[in-house]
Amino acid sequence: MAESGNYIDEIHSFDDRESNRFFIRIEFQPNTDNFNEVQFNEEFSVRAAEFEMQWELTEPEHRPRVAILVSKYDHCLNDLLYRHRTGQLNIEIPVIISNHPDLEHLAKWHDIPYYHLPISKETKPQQEAEIMKLLKEYDTELVVLARYMQVLSPDLCTHLDGWAINIHHSLLPGFKGARPYHQAWEKGVKMVGATAHYVNNDLDEGPIIAQGIQSVDHAYYPEDLISKGQDVERITLFNAVRYHIEKRVFLSGSRTVVFGN
Repeated sequence: MAESGNYIDEIHSFDDRESNRFFIRIEFQPNTDNFNEVQFNEEFSVRAAEFEMQWELTEPEHRPRVAILVSKYDHCLNDLLYRHRTGQLNIEIPVIISNHPDLEHLAKWHDIPYYHLPISKETKPQQEAEIMKLLKEYDTELVVLARYMQVLSPDLCTHLDGWAINIHHSLLPGFKGARPYHQAWEKGVKMVGATAHYVNNDLDEGPIIAQGIQSVDHAYYPEDLISKGQDVERITLFNAVRYHIEKRVFLSGSRTVVFGN
């Protein structure tokens, strides 16, 4: 950076003593309008090799192509579409895929192709193969499961490992199955939350990217918990997607290093 005369806008670093790895993220402005990316890569590769570094150079103007998988709940999808339209998320959304037809009107309003792929026990392998085909057809760089209420097969999980983000309520470890917010109400919980994580072969146990919580009390009925929980879900998912596309997330085994802002 110093030798090239580049201006550093933002820098974050973390020394992970457990893994003996050092993580760093740098945002910089080239010292010239004629920045030669090829030359920079060649010169920096030499220095990187000296320290056995794994590194990546990304243009901030790049808009990743993000496919969204959804079922019937619309709060996360609506939030992502709004933030995409207003420029809060620097992404392209080339396709929306669902196992229900309910949210097709939202896709049409935003002029985004919508594929209805109903799933049953018998059709699951064929429909998941179609999902993988569509992701390839639309040159997808990231998949977001915006309350996609299907358990993914091991094959699809393996295919999406490391480039798909899922959102669920943090109550899952204590309140699994149907009607988790009703279970939480019966237990008198004092907070609701959400967890966004990468997809892997362990159900809802992929590396965590972002979490959020909201305090509640005895006056909250199940419908109030659902409303508050959905607010936390959409904000947590937005943060996770933003961290990912801005290259703020580093995988370290089953954990993540996240340089938020």
